[in-house]
Amino acid sequence: FSTASSGATMPVTLRTVEKRLGVDNSVASFTVPLGATINMDGTAIMQGVATVFIAQAYNIGLGLDGYLTVVLTATLASIGTAAVPGVGLVMLVMVLNQVGLPVEGIGLIIGVDRLLDMTRTATNVTGDAMVTTVVANSENFLDKDIFNDPEAGVIREV
Repeated sequence: FSTASSGATMPVTLRTVEKRLGVDNSVASFTVPLGATINMDGTAIMQGVATVFIAQAYNIGLGLDGYLTVVLTATLASIGTAAVPGVGLVMLVMVLNQVGLPVEGIGLIIGVDRLLDMTRTATNVTGDAMVTTVVANSENFLDKDIFNDPEAGVIREV
């Protein structure tokens, strides 16, 4: 891990889904940038987990309606999150406000957020590659020989 930006990994993600997973460029060149823009799975998960953690740390019960609000708000906030490092934490403020939790609770997780951000990026990029592969398969733009070859795209030293 070294980056916390889904946008920065786009060239590597494109190369990986084409060379190692067998996705045609016509699909990959559309779905990977779209995914890097709006498919922030890791961010949605973090915002939900962080909100529940902060609620428990402050001994505040959320109830069923609170949990449903967290799911909805975290999902919408993750779609609106930019593919740059640290923005997920900023968007967490919106989720906390929606369920009436103190924004100061972010201080409980800000110290470890850099590590979490790299993990979120890995989750986001994996989701982008998975969705790209599913779309390519459903539209018959997936080369199954490459997809099933464990050695596909491996760079060998001469």
